[in-house]
Parts: sequence; C-alpha cells; structure tokens
Amino acid sequence: MNTIKSLSLQFTLLKNAAIYAPEALGEKDILICNDKIVAIEQNIDASTIPNCTSLDLTGLTVCPGFIDQHIHLIGGGGEAGPHTRTPEVKLSSLIEAGITTAVGLLGTDGMTRHPETLLAKVKALNFEGITAYMLTGAYTVPTPTITGQIDKDIALIDGIIGVKTAISDHRSSAPTIAELCRLSTQARVGGLLGAKAGISVFHLGSSKKTLEPIDHILANCDVPINKLLPTHVNRNQVLFDAAIAFALKGGYIDLTSGINPELGARNAVKPSKAVMQALKAGVALDHITISSDGNGSQPVFNAQGQLTGITVAGFASLLAELKDMVQKEGLCLSEALQPFTSSVAQFLQIDKGHLKPNADADILVLNKDMNIEYVFAKGKKMVHNGKACIKGTFEE
Repeated sequence: MNTIKSLSLQFTLLKNAAIYAPEALGEKDILICNDKIVAIEQNIDASTIPNCTSLDLTGLTVCPGFIDQHIHLIGGGGEAGPHTRTPEVKLSSLIEAGITTAVGLLGTDGMTRHPETLLAKVKALNFEGITAYMLTGAYTVPTPTITGQIDKDIALIDGIIGVKTAISDHRSSAPTIAELCRLSTQARVGGLLGAKAGISVFHLGSSKKTLEPIDHILANCDVPINKLLPTHVNRNQVLFDAAIAFALKGGYIDLTSGINPELGARNAVKPSKAVMQALKAGVALDHITISSDGNGSQPVFNAQGQLTGITVAGFASLLAELKDMVQKEGLCLSEALQPFTSSVAQFLQIDKGHLKPNADADILVLNKDMNIEYVFAKGKKMVHNGKACIKGTFEE
C-alpha cells in the first residue's frame, strides 16, 4: 500500500534560481509535490526523491504567480452595441501573462451577462488548472445576484468572495448612499458568515465626485474601510489624489495596469509612476494592488459623452508595469512584486501570493530581461518558454 501511495506523488524540483517570495530569499531550490510547495532549501538532491522531475533554473528568477483581482472572464463591454460584447477569456491568455489566480466580475452589461454564467466560468478555470474566484453584482444597484441576495451569494456559494458595483461614472445607476451602505454591509455580513473576505469593489469613472460616495459610506455605516476597494483609481490625477487620501486612512486602492497614457488613456497616471507617488505620500505598499481589467472593453468617450472608439483590454500590461517599476522607477523586485501578489492576497483573504512550504505551487519563472519563461499553477507546468503548454478545453 505504501508503494502504491508513493507512486501517486509527483515531485518537481526547481534548482538554482534566485527566489523572491516576494521577499528576497537568495539562490535556493524549490521542491513541489503535486500542487504544493514542500521545501525551499539550498541544494536539494533530486536523486533521493522518487518520481521527481528536475529543472535547472540557473540565472533565472522565481516569484509568486500574479493574482489578478479584476478580470472580465466572460467578457464585458457592449457600449457600442451587441457586436462589441467581448468574448470569454481563454486559459492560455491568462497563464501566458503570468496569472495563476483570477477574480472574475461583471461590468456595464449586467443584462445579457449574468452571475450564473460567470460562476460556471470560474468553475471551468479551476478545473483547467488555475485558481479562480468571482464577485457577484455588476454596475447597477440593485445588483444582479444568483440567490437574490448579496449576502447569501457570498456566504453560501463557493468561489464568490464579494460584490462589485459602479460609482462616479455616467454608466453607473446613480445609487443612493443608503443603497451603497446596504450593499457594503450585506457583503460584509456574507463574508463573516461564509469565512470569506466580504469585500465591496467600486468601479470609479471620471466624475468629479471621485471617492465621495465611498466617503459617505464610511460616514453613514460601520463597514471597515479595509472592506471597500476603489478600483481604476489611476484614471486621472484628481482621482488618484483622492485615492491616496483614502489609502492614508487605512484603505486599499487598486490601480489598473491597462489604464496608462502610453496605451492611449491620455489623462491617466501611469501605474508604475502612481505606485511611486503613493509611496512618496506615505501609503503602505501592502495597501496598493494592481489589476488588469483584462478582457473587458476599453471604450473612449468624448467630452459630450459620445463613444468615439472601443478596444479589448489585454493582460500584458501587468508584466509591463512590473518591469517598469524595477527598470525605470528603481524599486527593488521584492517590493515591486507585492501589488501583484502578497498585497492582493492579503486584501482578498486568500492563501496565495507567497512562496513558502505548504503554499500552493503558483510560480513564475522570469529571465534576465524579466520576461516569462515558465508558469506553474498548482504545481503543474502551464507555460514553457513563454508559451502555454496547457490549453483550455476548446482552445486549438
């Protein structure tokens, strides 16, 4: 029986890499058993381990996989009509960008897209090899749910960890403060009863109101500030200044890697520069997160509110901003990794974002130019030489 049991254990040994967990651990070996890291030590001998595949990573860097907490997994958009509804995300698109944990959500379109469909996609991605969660709700208030209640969705349905809505945007439903307080408190209680984060994520548009609706929530109900997340806060400098003030009071703020003046967002604060601004202002690094808003539409509106263009957001901006934080802004890699890994895990209350024994083996391997060479998700090699070696069910 012991021999049969041992044959079911598959070991992978990653040798001689510079390890950032995200803290710098120096050059060590990582031993993976099935989906878990079981040891991080110097000079682990593969010859003493049965069923072990060894990979020499000399000259390469190992770090945690990205946790992207803002992805339109089943598509988004539709602002220019039904033909502009973006398609479902492909597994290969996620893993080639280094994403090993994804959080899905709905956006403007909560009419032809539904939380039930999103939940099915979350289950599919978990089956295909990465870790996926979701937020219930959409832009509108009252918001679409599966059970009919936000708190029930979060407390009772595996994979649902919070709710999303929209404020300070012409596409929001102009919710009242009472409605926002009720939404946030329901998410909080659902989280308590379901042993989950119970977060409320607020899409921020370009309105001059900036974070005023969230300030009103804090003034009118007792939801902790660390359960309220404003996202897209680097959309413009005025909004980002308000976000810094919010973070200095103890809140988390989420930058969007794809909202970038170099990618066409003319008034945006480049995420890598925004991080440095926030740090200079005294914001704690572990309260700054970066997500992609990937696979959603990127509509462009003129001053009259008319749609002038629309594209689909990708995921490459995550790694690009990590590189720029290190190579252009001078942040050390251990610090630059945090908004993509450990800070997100801390906010979402998930056991991810760190390389340590007993943790899930969600691992990125970067070359000297900080490009992705390998991705391991739950111990399985998903990307080799920067290309997906595991595809989604219906991918060619």
